Amino acid sequence: MTSLALCGSQVCPAAEKKNPEANKLAREGAEAAKNQDWNKAVDLLKKATAMDHKYSDELSAVYQRRGYAAANEQRYGDAINDYAEALKLTPQEAPRIHEQRAAVEMKIQDYEKALADYSELIKLKPNEIKYISYRAYIYELKNDLQNSMADNEKILKQDPNNQDAKTRKQRLEQKIVERTPLTPPPRTPTPSPAHSPAGKKKP
Repeated sequence: MTSLALCGSQVCPAAEKKNPEANKLAREGAEAAKNQDWNKAVDLLKKATAMDHKYSDELSAVYQRRGYAAANEQRYGDAINDYAEALKLTPQEAPRIHEQRAAVEMKIQDYEKALADYSELIKLKPNEIKYISYRAYIYELKNDLQNSMADNEKILKQDPNNQDAKTRKQRLEQKIVERTPLTPPPRTPTPSPAHSPAGKKKP
């Protein structure tokens, strides 16, 4: 956002010569973003990006800011859509965008989508305990005790004194014990009927 504001206020000379209309739109979009007029900023920057793809970073930043504002106003669906648009524009910023979107999905208890976002985050940052912890929590909510325990063990391997993980492990073990059916006793073999010796035929 800083680079966008600087470029917008100072008019980037090279861009002005190459694509003056796109630069003008981006400048206006930067001003709208500064005033937190997110809809106007998105509209102007979308037009600028259509003319010159170099503005996609700025457009992504505004989508993320608008998504954050929407989440604060409890317009969670709008927030998720904005984060999705930002992700398309700047996949290099995937960790931050996935994390922002997952936080919104958790608020509306859309655990399937949150699970997908945290799984992507774990692929990108496999040793980040907070992402593994969130996923373990979601698995537990879904009663997927095996996967929850597997994630929990990853946490304890990295941080054996992690209190949340230790507590979760006790809880999961208890749930697994409760879920495991009692093994029935071995079946008593059914005695075969005794074969009477074949009687002699009477003459």
